[in-house]
Amino acid sequence: MRIEIVNTGTELLLGHTLNTHGAWLGAEVFKLGQRVARQTCVPDGVAIREVLMEALGRADAVLVTGGLGPTSDDLTREITAEVLGLELVQDATALASLEAFFAIRQRPMASDNLKQVLIPRGAQVLPNANGTAPGVYVAANLAGRPHAAIFLLPGPPRELYPMFLEQVVPRLRSLGGAAEPPELLELKFVGIGESDFHQALDARLAAIPGLEFGYCARIGEVDLRLIGGSAAIQQARALALECFAPQFVSDDGSSLEQTVVRLLGARGWTLATAESCTGGLIANRITNIAGASAVFTHGFVTYSNEAKSGLLGVTAQALASHGAVSEPVARQMAEAALVVSGADLAVAVTGIAGPSGGTADKPVGTAWIAVAQLGEETHAWRVFQPRNRQDFKLGVSQAALDALRRCL
Repeated sequence: MRIEIVNTGTELLLGHTLNTHGAWLGAEVFKLGQRVARQTCVPDGVAIREVLMEALGRADAVLVTGGLGPTSDDLTREITAEVLGLELVQDATALASLEAFFAIRQRPMASDNLKQVLIPRGAQVLPNANGTAPGVYVAANLAGRPHAAIFLLPGPPRELYPMFLEQVVPRLRSLGGAAEPPELLELKFVGIGESDFHQALDARLAAIPGLEFGYCARIGEVDLRLIGGSAAIQQARALALECFAPQFVSDDGSSLEQTVVRLLGARGWTLATAESCTGGLIANRITNIAGASAVFTHGFVTYSNEAKSGLLGVTAQALASHGAVSEPVARQMAEAALVVSGADLAVAVTGIAGPSGGTADKPVGTAWIAVAQLGEETHAWRVFQPRNRQDFKLGVSQAALDALRRCL
């Protein structure tokens, strides 16, 4: 089937609200053995007419989200009926459900809510147990001419997601027939660029019959997406690990920080962090993971030189001779964090986030990372992340967490 999504909502295009519907619906549709062919986002109001007319002539099923509320700009229901040439009629079941919604909450119902129970004649109501706006299912060809099946769904996720799973999934299964979804495997790699993958793997992956592959690049990491039969996926996985085993993080969806917490737990080790330029981001990422309390002991945020000296004992000589962003200072931070915390492993970072503060030998984006391990030699190295402040912090935290992963 060709399935398309139409998201409505001015707030989505203004950037006030993150549009997460496409990602969620795409994943759920994939579980049915189907794929979303296209997603379109339009503002509230009449803009939906043009995109709906296009989609109806191109798709087998169209999922429309939003625009089912009681306000004047909620016109999805009305425009759908207009495009199909169907009359809007009040649905008695939907009306009873709407009245019960307000009665149980002991709230008066505004007359404007009544527009929510207007349904194109012949369409089916999709009950909404979590809100006032029922969904609508317009079967294919209901208007007496060829057109896609249409699902009108509420915009709020707390209403949309249950309705999709309970009301839309069975109908899509019926429309599309029983389909066994292909296998999907995502491998996460850190410390390597997308172009390196392309150069090393593209031709070899393309030669595997029945395999679909692609990449998703983020700061400091790349996901390799494999879709196909089991044999094709395993062959591709082996090729990727043959080339990039040291950079491999996970193939079960685990993030870099989840992997670090898991490896710490497996060894029975504890971790402390000493951060300057990242402002506690490394500790934050670690403590976002369930089970971190068993492996994480201390997080030192020593942003100023005084904090580095007062909390971690970084020497005045090191600060004066080499500067806060230097190998000696990073080493002293990591080693002090190890001693003070009593942890088995410690990582320290110090750098220049910018936009000012850089020099010829230490430009903005320079950072030093050090890893200290109980009973072992401390290792330190320079990284360069010439990005905006937020991305610099993320990039340095990626490099630090990857250093911990490699150590573990």
